[in-house]
Amino acid sequence: MALPNYRRVHLIAVGGSIMHNLALALHRQGVHVTGSDDEIFDPARTRLQQAGLLPEQMGWDAARITDELDAVIVGMHARPDNPELHRAQELGLRIFSFPEFIYEASKDKQRIVIGGSHGKTSITSIILHVLRHHGRKFDYAVGAQLEGFDLMVKLTDDAPIIIIEGDEYLSSPVDRRPKFHLYQHHIGVISGISWDHINVFPTEENYREQFAIFARMTPKAGVLIYDQDDEQAQLVSVPSNPDVKYVGYGPHEHVIKNGVTSLVTKKDELVPIQVFGEHNLRNLSAAKEVCKQLGIKGKDFYEAVATFKGAARRLELVKQGATSVVYKDFAHAPSKLKATSAALKKQYPQRRLIACLELHTFSSLNPDFLPQYEGTFDSPDVAVVYFNPQVLAHKRLPPLSDLQVAEAFHRADLRVFTDSRKLADFLQEQNWQNTNLLMMTSGTFDGIDLGKLASEVTNA
Repeated sequence: MALPNYRRVHLIAVGGSIMHNLALALHRQGVHVTGSDDEIFDPARTRLQQAGLLPEQMGWDAARITDELDAVIVGMHARPDNPELHRAQELGLRIFSFPEFIYEASKDKQRIVIGGSHGKTSITSIILHVLRHHGRKFDYAVGAQLEGFDLMVKLTDDAPIIIIEGDEYLSSPVDRRPKFHLYQHHIGVISGISWDHINVFPTEENYREQFAIFARMTPKAGVLIYDQDDEQAQLVSVPSNPDVKYVGYGPHEHVIKNGVTSLVTKKDELVPIQVFGEHNLRNLSAAKEVCKQLGIKGKDFYEAVATFKGAARRLELVKQGATSVVYKDFAHAPSKLKATSAALKKQYPQRRLIACLELHTFSSLNPDFLPQYEGTFDSPDVAVVYFNPQVLAHKRLPPLSDLQVAEAFHRADLRVFTDSRKLADFLQEQNWQNTNLLMMTSGTFDGIDLGKLASEVTNA
């Protein structure tokens, strides 16, 4: 690791999904790690506790910050007035955001950064799967838990490359730059651009500009890979630097038969895969282009992706029955909602599809953003939207009415629920013969037991 002088590191807001992974990764490298947070939930709590890194007391304490620390890393969950952050500033300690630290740790590596409003976790997952399948040495930083990887951050001395999921959200409470601007990529990917994070990027133009900056940051002899069918991605990725290689991609050629998608190779060979949907076929193409730049041949790519099961919570199979399947997905943004629901309907065209979306994020619950959902929930036979009014109050957003939500989606038969028990009752009352269920959220539908529900659906 390129941080020989950073042997004592303190993480403020250590309980975050990516921050606790960083803490564990540094601990494994022999760094003396301490951390703090005001609350830590599982799985982060248990994982930190097992490593001996769980703070003895929750909350912030400026006394934890001393001049013996070599570095302080601050997570997004912390506030600008955090007392530990203030103390670190007073002492003149080296303060990093998460992306700044990852860059410092990978200065001597080739950096591959996967950006985009949607698909970046899946593309990153595919690349990691292929590289590991073929025994390549690589470091990584990715936001979602992936099968076969116990940590989602890896920093080593000898890996020549690092694969980074490049989030466009802000770097830290005191650094308002998007994370993916700080990694300084050699190979960059823009999987598509669909306005999100309205609380940070108030207009579509402002949001798109962050990707334009990312594209312009591609260095001499660098590579920018982008979805050539995405109008916004095209706009920011127009070849403008003669010293940069621009690579456009589309959905991989494929066939669907009996609910199984197979990739069609240049030799017209069929490679059955375990994921499906046009968005995943685009993700596979993006990953294939990255792997090609890293020296992975086509036949080796196909050999590896045949065993790729998908990223956790991304169109993830919950349970399968004789005439029905239940999937869950992290989808919440309009583009993700449209792609995921259309994918499942296309995969099983003879079956009815009941799809439920939970509005849970700041953007999705914002009345000014809701119109972005128009026309994005047309694929399901039965479309359901759920939101909890208490979440609106917690996020200090104005109340939403059922009518507002229905009008925003522009679907007359949309069912809207604000009580999770009534939603559960509605689903249990459905006829599940030859019918699939899709549950989409970045939350939990306020405690609905998805495993129990899935058993009821698939045994109907």
